[in-house]
Amino acid sequence: MGATAHLDFIAAAYAAAVIIIGALLIWITLDYRAQLHTLAELDRQGVSRRSGATRAERTIEQAKAAANAQAKEQA
Repeated sequence: MGATAHLDFIAAAYAAAVIIIGALLIWITLDYRAQLHTLAELDRQGVSRRSGATRAERTIEQAKAAANAQAKEQA
């Protein structure tokens, strides 16, 4: 019983793996392009990608506004 006894099974397993991985790569590529198209369409419509400012961003904006108000009072 040499290595050639199972050669058909081994070749079929490798072929199946290559076909499955290839199909997954094609699927991922097509889905990626569809997502890019959808995002571009939403951008054209004016829809932002973020629902609102995060807590850190609001805190930074408040600190900037307070610093600006304080600078105006001192001037």
